[in-house]
Amino acid sequence: MASLSMAPVSIFKHGADEEKAETARLSSFIGAIAIGDLVKSTLGPKGMDKILIGGGKGSTVTVTNDGATILKAIGVDNPAAKVLVDMSKVQDDEVGDGTTSVTVLAAELLREAELLIAKKIHPQTIISGWRKATQTAREALREAAVNHSNDQARFQEDLLNIARTTLSSKLLTHHKDHFAKLAVDAVMRLKGSGNLEAIHVIKKLGGSLTDSYLDEGFLLDKKIGVNQPKRLENVNILIANTGMDTDKIKIFGSRVRVDSTAKVAEIELAEKEKMKEKVERILKHGINCFINRQLIYNYPEQLFAQAGVMAIEHADFVGVERLALVTGGEITSTFDHPELVKLGHCKLIEEVMIGEDTLIHFSGVAMGEACTVVLRGATQQILDEAERSLHDALCVLAQTVKEPRTVYGGGCSEMLMAKVVTDLANRTPGKEAVAMESFAKALRMLPTIIADNAGYDSADLVAQLRAAHQENKTTFGLDMSEGTVGNMAELGITESFQVKRQVLLSASEAAEMILRVDNIIKAAPRKRVPDHHPC
Repeated sequence: MASLSMAPVSIFKHGADEEKAETARLSSFIGAIAIGDLVKSTLGPKGMDKILIGGGKGSTVTVTNDGATILKAIGVDNPAAKVLVDMSKVQDDEVGDGTTSVTVLAAELLREAELLIAKKIHPQTIISGWRKATQTAREALREAAVNHSNDQARFQEDLLNIARTTLSSKLLTHHKDHFAKLAVDAVMRLKGSGNLEAIHVIKKLGGSLTDSYLDEGFLLDKKIGVNQPKRLENVNILIANTGMDTDKIKIFGSRVRVDSTAKVAEIELAEKEKMKEKVERILKHGINCFINRQLIYNYPEQLFAQAGVMAIEHADFVGVERLALVTGGEITSTFDHPELVKLGHCKLIEEVMIGEDTLIHFSGVAMGEACTVVLRGATQQILDEAERSLHDALCVLAQTVKEPRTVYGGGCSEMLMAKVVTDLANRTPGKEAVAMESFAKALRMLPTIIADNAGYDSADLVAQLRAAHQENKTTFGLDMSEGTVGNMAELGITESFQVKRQVLLSASEAAEMILRVDNIIKAAPRKRVPDHHPC
């Protein structure tokens, strides 16, 4: 009997897979570190780009160095790698920037943890040390943060510096002054509301990146109907999502039988009358511009033209929603009660040319903070990457307007945090000190990678930087244009406190979560049953 009880018993369904203890931990570490190594080379102002080719027929090509975009595009099977991908997405949604830093920091923490576990230090001891290290690093970051929100001129300069720093690691680095000013102007128009929906970005091929500009008002990439006014002043706009094709009998499988062609003509006439009645109901709202989400067919378009109303059809959904927001109107589907409908208003609608395309320009809209950024560029890939870079800058600026504290970039904040964590480790007895030391080492890896990506001697630069911080030169960081250690306050390399704090907290939480794993159980795959009943 004893020998029977020693036999391994599987409690899982056939086909289920289980990885235990060391194997599970190793596969988690390997997956997470591989993800970190994948995006590591895109970090910093001299980071490299990746080309992502989509599968399928018309395979799309994306050229990017944005961590979140790269990680979203790759399909990962490793559970620990998925944790890092999700964390990067959250960082992108939460603050917009720091997506690569957060992934690299989490991967470096796990790399250090792997070495500690090989030395037989228990994961819970490591986690306990890391938690104390995170708390100390967070307090050091808070103390180092500066707030210039009371001084408008200095705060404006801070915003420009943050935008330049964010853009310097992106495609727009060569035109960062132009785009930093453009992003700051757009965000300052929001008057602190932080509602990025009011900033519309339009991409138009042709010209160069420096031809991009900020337009006050709203641009809609559509055409005005035939024989309708091309310019209107003091406009009342009705924004609708309704079918303006003839109201056909829309009952599936229904038939209409007629015994002569005259009857067909009568049905057509009845449909026309119905459409005319609908147009008259719309015109009762006292409008001179009608914008519809769906198509407007020839007959109603002709009726609108006779009434001197500008009709714009097939405005895409995001365009309609944003237009309703900026003109102060609401999207309507029924027109029986004009008194309940909220119309949009603007001072002037006219056609403008951008490159070879005609767009409709709405100026003097009800929401004064609305504006449109027009991006120009040579290829679609450049335009897409420019939009992603600008979006990151706008998100960070909108966050900074709400939380105005700033810290210094260029590896300065990481070295500052590493120094206080090392000091804490020196004062702490027991094994936790080793975990804290590993946390500081992972933080120091960020400036090391930034220097490596630029092709400089990282060991020398990071040693110099560490020595500078020991001498309490707390504003020193890496100057990547010269390849030396420099004063970040003089160079104006500033980052948002919110972004740095989020990077620290997200990375340590994700690394801690992966480190806790000691078992991975995969469910048995579903059996494929042949379908004998095709419909």
